[in-house]
Amino acid sequence: MPAKKKKTSPIRPRPASLRAGSDISALPPHPTSPRAGEVRRRGTKHKDIVYAFIDSQNLNLGTKKDIIRHGKKIYHGWQLNFKKFRIYLQSKFHVSKALLFIGYISENRELYSELKSFGYELVFKETVKDSFGKPKGNIDAELVLHSATVEYKNYDKAVIVSGDGDFACLHRFLEGNNELHKVIIPNKKSMSKLLRPFDKYKIYIEDDRGFLENKKGRRALI
Repeated sequence: MPAKKKKTSPIRPRPASLRAGSDISALPPHPTSPRAGEVRRRGTKHKDIVYAFIDSQNLNLGTKKDIIRHGKKIYHGWQLNFKKFRIYLQSKFHVSKALLFIGYISENRELYSELKSFGYELVFKETVKDSFGKPKGNIDAELVLHSATVEYKNYDKAVIVSGDGDFACLHRFLEGNNELHKVIIPNKKSMSKLLRPFDKYKIYIEDDRGFLENKKGRRALI
């Protein structure tokens, strides 16, 4: 097999983690996470290394929020089991590293530790409160930054978990470099029309609900 051409990042590298204060840096890293600065070898025979980049809000709300149109409920929300979802990514798509992009709220430290114990690597976005006091933190820029720059040299194929059309440009970039593996859609009924060109990559979480759903009576994680 000929040596694989070395990847070069199209964007100037930035710090590998975005932190929102000392509380975040105090969280213990997941034991399976690669060491800081570790870069895998290129130009040798190997199975594709697959990373998943997960829009946590789109994944969470996309599965659990009811959708009502013209007074009729067209989608009944359900609770995703995040532990099973990590297993699903590994077993079905061979994802070795799953980066979960999430807004940081100090009261949720226990939640973050639990997600880490499931095998996710968390990338935090600082949050601000809106006029109603509700925390807001858009992770789109962080997800694009990490997939196209920070982690770009470390994987062969990317799985993007989101139905947000803002990532269409990222999909085009990855597809153009033969690096887009799958686009996992949390909700077919609310996904953006901008993702239509990527139908051949799409996987719908609803199709695997039987395995991924949090069973009744169990505590919801998010």
